[in-house]
Amino acid sequence: MYDHLGLKVRDLDASLRFYEAVLAPLGHGVCSRGDADAGLGPAGAPALWLYRSGAAGAGTHVAFRAPDRTAVDRFHAQGLAAGGRDNGAPGLRADYGPTYYAAFLIDPDGNNVEAVWMG
Repeated sequence: MYDHLGLKVRDLDASLRFYEAVLAPLGHGVCSRGDADAGLGPAGAPALWLYRSGAAGAGTHVAFRAPDRTAVDRFHAQGLAAGGRDNGAPGLRADYGPTYYAAFLIDPDGNNVEAVWMG
């Protein structure tokens, strides 16, 4: 449905460390890095762009598809270690669907970031 997403961030280095940590278990990494931006995604295909800005846009929700439950668990653990805040530990979310397994974090700019595996 979309080609890429962009998030405005106050501290590009801190946000890049966070997203590198949470996206590694999902098979994504840094594809591009400049002085004012960075692109992450599958090798050679950045789909999430971080843009340095004095006015970060907090409150955005981004959900990343995980290959399995273990990746959701690692996403959450590595995100906490990289400075993210817990917004929902890994587990089934029966209200979303019988196989909806997800974890939620708040990134350094206040965005709600999710990893989800739907069986």
